[in-house]
Amino acid sequence: GYRQSKLQDQCTHKYKIYIQGWAWSVSEKYILACNSMVLYVRSAYHDFFSRGMSPLQHYWPIRDNTKCSSLKYAVEWGNNHTQEAQSIGEAGSRYVFQEMKMEFVYDYMFHLLTEYAKLLRFKPTVPPGAVEVSPETMACHQNGTYRKFMMESLVRSPSDSVPCNLPPAFDSNELRDFWDGNDKSIKRVEAWEDEYWRTHPKPNLGS
Repeated sequence: GYRQSKLQDQCTHKYKIYIQGWAWSVSEKYILACNSMVLYVRSAYHDFFSRGMSPLQHYWPIRDNTKCSSLKYAVEWGNNHTQEAQSIGEAGSRYVFQEMKMEFVYDYMFHLLTEYAKLLRFKPTVPPGAVEVSPETMACHQNGTYRKFMMESLVRSPSDSVPCNLPPAFDSNELRDFWDGNDKSIKRVEAWEDEYWRTHPKPNLGS
């Protein structure tokens, strides 16, 4: 079960499937970070970072109404285009590591807590019996990939820049071009898939 499931052990597969549950799923960024080609089932929910990703560049789009046959075709395509599949997986992982650096996360947390503190109507105090948690107590007894990721997230010095310096927003033309490009990529994949199933027996998988 999930209690025996370790995140670092899941990064050993050629393909990773991302599919939402009944609502938003926290696993998306971890799945993308594994250097595997992510088979991304179309979702009704979006993370704050996923809107900047593009199909065929960072992930392989999967239809949500015919998941099984769409997944089977994606694996067939990946097995016959190993270099391209590997490039998609690496690009998705690179996107997560570059756009979700821990320094950005800490900047956001600092900004959020600073603004939240302005709303407090009491002076916070350390409760009796509280135990201080340090990087040493958290990371030093870990091993392997888990320890590597924890050490990478370690704050080694204060930031020398103001938190939350956001880049300029897309203008309307740039945003439209971005979404149009994504739509074209999805339609291209769906056309490949439709052509494939016209010449191959479709599996009876209930979808």
